[in-house]
Amino acid sequence: MTEASSVDATLRALLADILGLGEERAAALTEDSGLFGALPEFDSMAVATVLTEMEDRLGIIIDDDEIDSEIFETYGNLLAFSLRKVTD
Repeated sequence: MTEASSVDATLRALLADILGLGEERAAALTEDSGLFGALPEFDSMAVATVLTEMEDRLGIIIDDDEIDSEIFETYGNLLAFSLRKVTD
């Protein structure tokens, strides 16, 4: 498994767990799938939990100044951000 596919799998599992999407809905996410504002489960309370879980599961540190709304617009944006953090 490549690092990118490992991060993708981790991120999908994390979203399935935190948002209660289930494996099928999480697996069906595409790069263009909307997250914040598009998924009713992904609200402002979920954002903080997702960030904390990303740090724990991916072994990264996310600084407050790195976070903007674009990261949570689509699954592709969130994945790209996660990959950048993992490879930093």
